[in-house]
Amino acid sequence: MILKRSACRFLRDQSTAPAVKICGLTDPEQALAIAAMGVDAIGVIGVAGTPRYVKDTPRRGLFSQLAQHCPEVHRVWVVADASEEELDAALQGDGTPTVVQLHGKETPEQCLALRQRHPKKSVWKALRLRSLEDLKSVENYLESVDALLLDAWSPDQLGGTGHRLPLDWLAETRLPLPWWLAGGISAEWIPELLEKVSPDGLDASSRLEVRPGWKDLKKVRALLSAVRP
Repeated sequence: MILKRSACRFLRDQSTAPAVKICGLTDPEQALAIAAMGVDAIGVIGVAGTPRYVKDTPRRGLFSQLAQHCPEVHRVWVVADASEEELDAALQGDGTPTVVQLHGKETPEQCLALRQRHPKKSVWKALRLRSLEDLKSVENYLESVDALLLDAWSPDQLGGTGHRLPLDWLAETRLPLPWWLAGGISAEWIPELLEKVSPDGLDASSRLEVRPGWKDLKKVRALLSAVRP
């Protein structure tokens, strides 16, 4: 499947390694340690009631630390079906994200409206795929977001499940905007993954954890070494 868009921007050179995002962090010191390893993005969950949820004040503190010490690292706030008021409030003041990752049922129109209200922020849309046919939904978002994140579908979790998408679904797909692959990302899967697909970024979380929200730094290092040998 080859999807077209009027402007193909920010696509990586396929000869380079994909970017790496470590998601679901809850502790500022661990976030700084992982950022110092050379990751490209750190994700913090803003969905209440989920295992890795971080409330407003500690989230702002974590993002402020990253902004001060590792300003080149994307600060990604992961939310689902948040109201305009909640989004707008979180994108003002100190400790704001550089990226809003929408993981709910947000429509293309809602994504575009968010980009227009906050043009200095990037908007990524996560799409959870249950079947190869679900890839068609990607086309609806090509003009309304800065990047896409493709994840495996789960009936009871929006993300962080460790479930992997079948790589065959993505092998023939060419997207005209940056896309991240999520779901079960870990060092041992990287050789097969990168042989079959060419995502612009890899989003890792649960398979690197000691417990929800706390990563095993050895596994993070192993992932980075596998991606950037």
